[in-house]
Amino acid sequence: MMAPAESVLQFGSGRFLRAFADLFIHEARQCGQSIGRVVVVQSTGSGRSRLFNEQDGRYHIRVRGIRDGRRIDETIEVDSVSRALSARDDWEAVLAVGRDPSTEYILSNTSETGYDVPESERPDGSPPDSFPGKLLRVLKERYENGGAPVTVIPCELIDENAGVLRRLVRTLGREWKLGDGFLDWMDGRVVWLHTLVDRITVEPPTDFPNPHGDGLLALTEPFAFWALEDRPDAAPFIEHPALVRTRDVRPYALRKVRVLNGAHTALVCRAVPLGIRTVREAVDHVETGPWLRELMLEEIVPSLPDEVEDARAFAEDCIERFRNPFLDHRLESIAIDHETKVKLRLLPTFEAYVDKFQRKPPLLSALLT
Repeated sequence: MMAPAESVLQFGSGRFLRAFADLFIHEARQCGQSIGRVVVVQSTGSGRSRLFNEQDGRYHIRVRGIRDGRRIDETIEVDSVSRALSARDDWEAVLAVGRDPSTEYILSNTSETGYDVPESERPDGSPPDSFPGKLLRVLKERYENGGAPVTVIPCELIDENAGVLRRLVRTLGREWKLGDGFLDWMDGRVVWLHTLVDRITVEPPTDFPNPHGDGLLALTEPFAFWALEDRPDAAPFIEHPALVRTRDVRPYALRKVRVLNGAHTALVCRAVPLGIRTVREAVDHVETGPWLRELMLEEIVPSLPDEVEDARAFAEDCIERFRNPFLDHRLESIAIDHETKVKLRLLPTFEAYVDKFQRKPPLLSALLT
């Protein structure tokens, strides 16, 4: 059976999804898998959506690093995106994609504050301000135009991301008095899949070679991992070497958020005041390098619950990934939404350590005071 021309509605146009889900969909299509192309929605502004359309949806990803002792440096032209829309300027077109029965999947990747719903959120917003509000309007449009099933795949680094998003959308639907018929349809015909995503992706430096003049060029590491909840009622999605279907995403998510992302956020606290610019510089620094290793292996890893497997090996791998000689992962980029990231990535580790060992972790204590 031929794939539809478009089958994915994606909220998020940033470099991560371009080097992750959109790249994987491109590679799946190259292998003959039956999945349509992606309609990208830029939630704020319109500059990136214009770039997508000016480049006919095509862009380049440069994959650089060391994997299994082998140097990798390759450029991939990705063509899985059919077009891009601005939520602000093209809201009716976004709703049209949402109600199209060919749209089988809704992907998202928003910031740590992306699930926040302001008290001023209203059903007649064009578009609503929040991502949950936008998603609710899309689902309501779909329900009112045939109600074809759809699978929602949130890629935010939030514990129980699909469950949290579903509850927010459902609560907002009740506040907006959208009716039991719609809410019942959402419970029965919308499948919400928990996920864990992992790939370090950065903007190229200003002097990085860009022979194609690609305004969407992004740099990424060879490592990639995507844990996706396996449910029989979900649409099949894609097969890919980086994608693992699992009944329980939580151990993978906890390991990644606490170890890798926690280490990143800790470096913002510790290394930025020392004038250190990138993650690699921090790991190789005479002061912050040993400090980070001790923090990860002696405080973060021991605080994880027993069901998290291979946490120490994962931490060692993260340190090697941080040393990637080809990526300048800027601490100023990690510092965006810093206070929220501290609450999500470091405070739970502090509390788990105290609960497990009945004492405060010294390095985290100094960091958080």
